[in-house]
Amino acid sequence: MPDTHDKPPGFETLAVRAGQQRTAESEHSEPIFPTSSYVFESAAAAAARFAGDEPGNIYSRFTNPTVRTFEQRLAALEGGERCVATASGMAAIYATCAGLLQSGDHIVSSRSIFGSTTLLFNNYLGKFGIETTFVGQDDLAGWEQAIRPETRLLFLETPSNPLTEVADIAALAELAHANDCLLAVDNCFCTPALQQPLALGADIVIHSATKYLDGQGRCVGGAVVGREDVVGEGVYGFLRTCGPTMSPFNAWVFLKGLETLSIRMRAHCAAAQQLADWLQEQRGVSRVYYPGLESHPQHTLAARQQSGFGGIVAFEVEGGQAAAWKLIDATRICSITANLGDTKTTITHPATTTHGRLTPEQRDESGISDGLIRVAVGLETIDDICADLAHGL
Repeated sequence: MPDTHDKPPGFETLAVRAGQQRTAESEHSEPIFPTSSYVFESAAAAAARFAGDEPGNIYSRFTNPTVRTFEQRLAALEGGERCVATASGMAAIYATCAGLLQSGDHIVSSRSIFGSTTLLFNNYLGKFGIETTFVGQDDLAGWEQAIRPETRLLFLETPSNPLTEVADIAALAELAHANDCLLAVDNCFCTPALQQPLALGADIVIHSATKYLDGQGRCVGGAVVGREDVVGEGVYGFLRTCGPTMSPFNAWVFLKGLETLSIRMRAHCAAAQQLADWLQEQRGVSRVYYPGLESHPQHTLAARQQSGFGGIVAFEVEGGQAAAWKLIDATRICSITANLGDTKTTITHPATTTHGRLTPEQRDESGISDGLIRVAVGLETIDDICADLAHGL
């Protein structure tokens, strides 16, 4: 932790400095340690490391200095005691569930989550005896009614992908703790620069570091942040044994991304607000989803628990899939890709990409219409993005 003498360090200082421990080479930038293993001073020292009696590096599947620096920095930004870095965002979600749950346990999840997460819960956790009930993101009574004696985890994304639905984290945390459950929040869309779920009562924060934490679409990774007795035991234990490990190079890239996270997120928010305002005025657009709009059903809640409204804008066009594909294909600047959180603006058709493996009924329940388009607003001149979209409209 950086020493700022008389007061706790600010967010931007932590994003640049937290977690770094210089080596004997006195490097300024964090080094990459591309090694699979480490040398011990003696057989006794090796035994002490493996037994957990002595701290230190053992094997890069679960101990690596570069990965550890990323973990410590992200934990500092989220206000958590411990972070476990993983190979992807989906690996982070699976490590959380596999490390903390057992057969017979029950999950209550928002219906408004990433399509692959829905499939993970239904198709894979389900066959190991972990059942999931899906509820409306903003239906607090529905969450309460879905909880059973065997419920152990409440899971949600806020804002959600792709409709930017916002959930009341503090209210759900209170509900979870009253029923001896953990609350896990996927904070991918906001990042700790805009929202800190742990401070609102959540137990676990999950990230796809691939998105805004990187910020330039270079690497794949994930992370789980929370208390030491939760993340440091169950989730880390799963990572150590099962090995969904983040590589040292990817951890180094994410460290560089964290350094500019705050300034990038402010720019993404400003551009997304301009795009959402512009889209509301366009013919052929039937609805715009963005928490920064007063028309958004959870606008007031988002303004209360977030310091910015994020960089994701979704909108529906009249004419269904044909009109949506026509608009997407007419763009020349926007990148047609399902990734998000990049400096480059990306555009996708959720019903046939990110949520394409869901059944039509599941998509209907989640509000994913055939005319829905998701734009992850990048850092280009926003007038150029509006003009690019105007060709298809």
